[in-house]
Amino acid sequence: MPKKFLFAIIAVVSVSIIALSGLRPFEAANDVEAGGVLPAGWPTTFQIGHSDSPGGAAAMKAVAPYAFRYQYLAAGVNTGNGWANWNANGAFATYYIQDSVANGITPVFTYYQIRQSAPGASQGEAEGIYNNLQNTATMSAYYNDLKLFFQKAGAFPDNKVVLHVEPDMWGFLEQLASGDNAATVSVKVAGSGMADVAGFSDTLAGMAQAIVKLRNQHAPNVVLGYHMSIWGTGIDIQISKTNDAATDALATKAGNFYNSLGANFDIAFAEFSDRDAGFKQLIYGDGGASWFTATDFARHARFLKTFSAVAQKRVVLWQIPLGNTKMLAQNNSWSHYQDNRVEWFLDDPGRAHLQTYIDSGVVAFLFGGGAGGTTCACDAAGDGLTNPPAINGNALASLNADDDGGFFKQKVAAYYSAGAMVLGAGNPQPTATNTSVATPTNTAPANTPTATAVPASTTPASWTTSATASPISVARGSTVTLTAKLKSSTSQAALVDIEVYDSLGNKVYQVWWDNQPFTAGLTRSFGNRWTVPANLATGLYTVKIGVFAPGWNGLYSWNNKAGTLTVR
Repeated sequence: MPKKFLFAIIAVVSVSIIALSGLRPFEAANDVEAGGVLPAGWPTTFQIGHSDSPGGAAAMKAVAPYAFRYQYLAAGVNTGNGWANWNANGAFATYYIQDSVANGITPVFTYYQIRQSAPGASQGEAEGIYNNLQNTATMSAYYNDLKLFFQKAGAFPDNKVVLHVEPDMWGFLEQLASGDNAATVSVKVAGSGMADVAGFSDTLAGMAQAIVKLRNQHAPNVVLGYHMSIWGTGIDIQISKTNDAATDALATKAGNFYNSLGANFDIAFAEFSDRDAGFKQLIYGDGGASWFTATDFARHARFLKTFSAVAQKRVVLWQIPLGNTKMLAQNNSWSHYQDNRVEWFLDDPGRAHLQTYIDSGVVAFLFGGGAGGTTCACDAAGDGLTNPPAINGNALASLNADDDGGFFKQKVAAYYSAGAMVLGAGNPQPTATNTSVATPTNTAPANTPTATAVPASTTPASWTTSATASPISVARGSTVTLTAKLKSSTSQAALVDIEVYDSLGNKVYQVWWDNQPFTAGLTRSFGNRWTVPANLATGLYTVKIGVFAPGWNGLYSWNNKAGTLTVR
């Protein structure tokens, strides 16, 4: 559905412009490490999913133990045809979540509403998006539509639900921002008149913060996904074939733009392309520019790695084309277009290609086509085409009637059969103090943590928790020591999590210690020094303490107001 748009003059700009822009790129990929921690409850192994229609979860799980399935929520917030009207009062989301939960799979919703809302839906894509964001009535309807989704998802507090927010929108607006600063882009937020977002600035940054607030208020179980478009800087690294320095510089710009939102989304989404390379070559006549070579994959992974390091977010690659060059069914006819991404990642015996992307901060692949006529790992065409004459050396007989010849399902099943690959730990975890009195450590904190979706309690043990800040009032740019005291009624191991939130419910700091032993009735203390960012807003902040099963596998205790501190 979404497709990228680049102004023609931008698409052909020489990479040499980057050298004139004052950007300071990383010198080499090895200079950075992918950043960010996994959202609470996220799988610790690399997972695969794909687009799936309502009622399809059981069929997916019969093929392989997929972790995710995704579905668009689209058609506009004020058209009468949007997702909220597909079933009465937004029940479409409820039914999709229920089907997913019943089959042990996490639902992912791609929220694609601003483009298809009135009045901008009748305009060009970039123009229509921007004009909708300036329209008071449209944006009031938009925030109410989001609120409805969060209410529906929040009715499943024990289950993780992922909301992938507005693919393409952020990229278009990134091109309008001055100095990679989202606060320079006008958007109706408080000006929409919607009561729940009153007080947020009428900027893109304010919009992002309002989305986080709505989630926190109505559905803390929802994992929020920010969409990073690799063309959002104004230069598409694939079209321009950027060198390493330019790729790093552009990824840094993309990361800086995300950081300027001042909103803690939990994870980032990114893409390759929304259509098979063969589709773009034959339908759009792009001359084969969409085909990825080994160099293109390396450039793409490098961009993601640098973005992840700057934004401190893990990445989900979404809407990956399903075509292949192996099966006879893939003859570059309608719904049978060739592509090489499935085989690059899932037909690589040594798994080196997957490992490169895992090392770049990628935690999941979601496959699917972005338009009618693209290849499906199903019999979408219903044409009975299985083994037509070979083209381009695709000699393998089809395994079933799927439009890709059954290749994708075969390779996904083989991936899981061989064992899902383990993800890296992300930011180093601080070392816990090994004393039963308050002795803070000097361990560096995790950077820009993600919001925590709080799952259901899984243990009958009782916990007593509290937190202190020393000093209780700290100047911006200064250091404060946060100390948590915890006591369990039973002997067990736990993960101890300290988080700090501002008055709007945005998380500004997080640090944790995993697999810590507790003796029944004995109080343990965990301390860490936090340098308060110089640009953090002044005011009262709340310290929260979470106690989880090791590895974030279930909540033991959550103290929503363990302590406070004032930033001045």
